[in-house]
Amino acid sequence: MARIAGVDLPSEKRIEAALPYIYGIGPTTTAKILTKCQIDPNIRTKNLTEEQVNKLQKTVEEYKVEGDLRREVQANVKRLQEIGAYRGIRHAKNLPVRGQRTRTNARTKRGKRVTIGTIRKEAVAKTGGTGSELAKKAPEVKTAPAKTASDAAKQETKNGK
Repeated sequence: MARIAGVDLPSEKRIEAALPYIYGIGPTTTAKILTKCQIDPNIRTKNLTEEQVNKLQKTVEEYKVEGDLRREVQANVKRLQEIGAYRGIRHAKNLPVRGQRTRTNARTKRGKRVTIGTIRKEAVAKTGGTGSELAKKAPEVKTAPAKTASDAAKQETKNGK
């Protein structure tokens, strides 16, 4: 198993598929690196010689990868937040930064769906009305589960239990 830039590359994969395991190296950069080192992209990682691994290490060191790249990205985001830029605010609120819609979708950034204020189906069935009519008459809402013991106590007193 070859270790390049602090990452153990999978030994059973071809070198062109294994190099992108390093953060900051994608398919295009992999092709450039392999061309520069004069290594066949189809060779398996386990079949690389020590000389080839050393060549790869030296070539990869020319690029900003792994920890250095992660630090730079974090510094850029922090800078945007400090100057109060729109993108920085979106990062801070954990919302999409590049103009995507948020009314629906945006699940990757916002996380699992939390339903708030839904009307119980049993209540609708009993009254025989629609959801909007029922909401006007007697709003019966589900509450989100309590997150801490103090929240649970507040919720019990609020519900009259």
